[in-house]
Amino acid sequence: MKTIINPAYEGMRDFIKSLPGRFDKEGTLIHDGRNKIRVFDVDGVQLNVKRYHRPAPLNRLVYSFLRKPKGLRAYEYPARLAEAGIETPEPVAYIEERESGMITDSYFVSIQCPYGNAMYGFGNADPESCREFIGAFVRFMARTHEAGILHLDLSPGNVLYRHDADGWHFSLIDINRMRFGKVDIPTGCANFARLWGQPGFFRILGEEYAAARHADAGECVRMVTEARNRFWRRFVRRHEAAYNLRFE
Repeated sequence: MKTIINPAYEGMRDFIKSLPGRFDKEGTLIHDGRNKIRVFDVDGVQLNVKRYHRPAPLNRLVYSFLRKPKGLRAYEYPARLAEAGIETPEPVAYIEERESGMITDSYFVSIQCPYGNAMYGFGNADPESCREFIGAFVRFMARTHEAGILHLDLSPGNVLYRHDADGWHFSLIDINRMRFGKVDIPTGCANFARLWGQPGFFRILGEEYAAARHADAGECVRMVTEARNRFWRRFVRRHEAAYNLRFE
């Protein structure tokens, strides 16, 4: 078993190394899909523990010898976001188990994000009522893009937020799929395609993104809308949308 621990959490080493044996029996299950996520309380610290599903045979070969496993990328990437001032949960540890040299189970441990809201609620919302939120979110994303950071799975569940007296706060999660380098305006506009929202939501988003990145508003609205429509038209060929999906 390979274990990498953030030096700031060295005191949790014994607990972290015991996680594979206790994952299915302890903690609070908060996500039960291909990957499972449990939250553990360790001396008053809330830890988010994600166990990645075992890769298919070909992917086992790839992640064992050719490419960094998802959990390892999730552990390493937060440092790059932190350098740019982009919030994401602090990494605590990465655990990797192998059999005959091939990866089987892997775990990513982070501090549980205190922001309790994801972006699913904007699917059917009146766009005008969301204008303040959209502006704040887009400015956050424009900073992210200008820092050369592109989240390749920017879906509603992977952006957590909170609003308080100090304003809007955002945190990116599930960041194992990232690209680092220049993010031009068309790429930035296309990055919003997976989000939920009515057509008016994306019009406002395009306008705000243009303002944040000093680009042409009409072009940004067009590119954001086209990317959104292209993604969701493909999606509904095989799946049912979980909100009132409309096109204009």
